Amino acid sequence: MTPYAPTIAPSLLSADFTRLASEVAAVEQAGVSVLHLDVMDGHFVPNITFGPPLVASLRPVSKMVFDTHLMVTDPLKYAEPFAKAGSDWISFHLEAPCDPSAVIDRIVACGAKPGMVVNPDTPVSGLRPYLSRLHHVLVMSVFPGFGGQKFIGGVCAKFAELRDMGFEGRLEIDGGINVETAAEAARAGADLLVAGNSVYGAKDRTKAVRDILASAASAAVASGG
Repeated sequence: MTPYAPTIAPSLLSADFTRLASEVAAVEQAGVSVLHLDVMDGHFVPNITFGPPLVASLRPVSKMVFDTHLMVTDPLKYAEPFAKAGSDWISFHLEAPCDPSAVIDRIVACGAKPGMVVNPDTPVSGLRPYLSRLHHVLVMSVFPGFGGQKFIGGVCAKFAELRDMGFEGRLEIDGGINVETAAEAARAGADLLVAGNSVYGAKDRTKAVRDILASAASAAVASGG
């Protein structure tokens, strides 16, 4: 069970980068309260996206929570710049070659809420020492680096494992989320759904957001969440 109502977090990576301000406004006007920002450094994952200046440029035009997912080799280095740029939540990978406690300390010291991320093939047991300090845990349902991949449903079992370990924060999922997979994830306990192409690729973003949320909410209620 989750104490949180399902929330959708559209991924900016799927937006039209030639008109980002209006793309951000479009989902905010659809009732979205969380915007997901995928940061890739070209080292931890084979792709490069954007840095703190882009986040800083968008911060004045949106009241949404900026949920920043660091897919970087050195999250300790980048936590503060992204926090100063306006990121409200900052998550980093368990797989990154860093000291998780030090990264969490840095994120908290900068006034942001810390989260950690696991790839599809990474057990959540490695998060156990840090769970009491985390605001959210992000479970990847695709391998990070590129959008448009197929949803890996088997990762949903990790949400029950996290609750069994006593984690009380937000349970986030990212990768291949649409109306059907949102229901599967919510049924398993996910309450924060990152959706890229299924929102920004839709002609009617408001309808896409509402349909995904309705599907997730119905599944969560049916499962007792």
